[in-house]
Amino acid sequence: MLTIDLNKEDSIAVLKLQGGLAEDDFVSVAKVIDPFIEEHGKLNGIIIYTESFSGWESFSALVTHMKFIGEHHKKVSHIAFVTNSFVGEIAQHITGHFVNAQVKTFSFDKLEDAKSWILSAHS
Repeated sequence: MLTIDLNKEDSIAVLKLQGGLAEDDFVSVAKVIDPFIEEHGKLNGIIIYTESFSGWESFSALVTHMKFIGEHHKKVSHIAFVTNSFVGEIAQHITGHFVNAQVKTFSFDKLEDAKSWILSAHS
């Protein structure tokens, strides 16, 4: 399950993940951030916040995730992985090859540091 907390003032979306990612998760996230991006032209950052990563519930969820990245990566300047999972480090290196955003990993207890990193680039 994926929940989203969109801080409109800072233009940061925090995606909180519990369990595996489902196809509908990305549809729900897009419904929240797309209108904001349409109105403001961009999002300062997305934070993926999960203590551990369980993967995707299905292949279609993975495909939907890749489609979501393809549709949004040019409109997001920073992506932070805030996790204790080794997947955060791997994702930082892999994602950097496919997106225009700056990507960085933080430990799970450093959510505020991730927000500060995003905001420091936009102050």
